[in-house]
Amino acid sequence: MSAYDFEEQEKIDRLKAWWSANGATLLLTIVVFAAAVVGTRLWNHYKGEQAQQAADLYTVLQQQVEKGSELVKITDAAQLLTQGFPESGYASRAALIAAHSAVQAGNNQSARDMLQWVLDHTEEPEVKDLARIRLANVLVDEGKYDQVLSLLNAQHGASFTGLYADLRGDALAASGKTDEARAAYQKALDSLDTQGAYRNVVQMKLDVLREHQ
Repeated sequence: MSAYDFEEQEKIDRLKAWWSANGATLLLTIVVFAAAVVGTRLWNHYKGEQAQQAADLYTVLQQQVEKGSELVKITDAAQLLTQGFPESGYASRAALIAAHSAVQAGNNQSARDMLQWVLDHTEEPEVKDLARIRLANVLVDEGKYDQVLSLLNAQHGASFTGLYADLRGDALAASGKTDEARAAYQKALDSLDTQGAYRNVVQMKLDVLREHQ
């Protein structure tokens, strides 16, 4: 055997020895990697299909609202999202829409249920704040002022400070706590846009309380 052939045989023998020691591990690594790639692609495909189905259901819900459908149809459409796609951003928005329709139909219980669902499930701070504001409005209409004040004690985004303070003022005024109500309305005025039309509404509430000092 020539020196060249001997050297080549040594390389082959070393390769065989390495494969004998590491081949199974290498194959397992390749299989795991391939499975991970395929799994990731399948998961992404599944998530994409889920997102599209949620978007389609949300479109159906909007169409029901635009057509002035009965509350039960709007609620059913919203529940398809909240129950079938609870992690989708569409679910919380569907619940907000259904709650608004419920209030308009005079069904406060349905509105409360939908708004509470948003508070319990959404991870979007602004959506949570909006749901809390709307739930507080429902509770004010029902005369549940202690619940309103408790609800509005939650932390909230700075952009909602004026609305939170205004609702606190409503609950306090209705509870006969005039001084605290005035302070709440003043806080609302200090926080609201100076050019906003809603500011005038809050100012009127504060003026009424001042007239009855």
